[in-house]
Amino acid sequence: MSIVLIQENKQARFDYHILETFEAGLVLIGSEVKSLRGKNITFKDSYIVFKDNEAFIQNAHISEYKASSYNNHAPERLRKLLLNKSELHTIFTAQREKGLSCVPLKIYFKEGLVKLEIALVKGKKTHDKRESIKKRDVEQQLRQMKKFDR
Repeated sequence: MSIVLIQENKQARFDYHILETFEAGLVLIGSEVKSLRGKNITFKDSYIVFKDNEAFIQNAHISEYKASSYNNHAPERLRKLLLNKSELHTIFTAQREKGLSCVPLKIYFKEGLVKLEIALVKGKKTHDKRESIKKRDVEQQLRQMKKFDR
């Protein structure tokens, strides 16, 4: 099973506590897939919305494919997520009742198909973010010390 990472949303891991993750397929058009092969996607401020019992990703910017002709795609259009009914129900009720958010974590090719890892998240407070920064700095210092010990 070959997985090729296209893009990861590192900011989401910093801003939110990740509670549960799901793997979803994406409904894309040809020029979007070609653009994704060139890793031309930005997750900044993207999130999952529900319309008519279906999930969509909003504000994910997939750049236009330069070699495509007149049938190019709109960069920030709504893209449908492919999830089963139980996953849709879990995410929808968590957003509505528990006040959680759903954001994309990463996008990748899995066996030739584009997959999106999404997560139910809860926002971090400022002191939690400071703690994350301290933890990251300590880990970085330990890695550097290991490098010098060799």
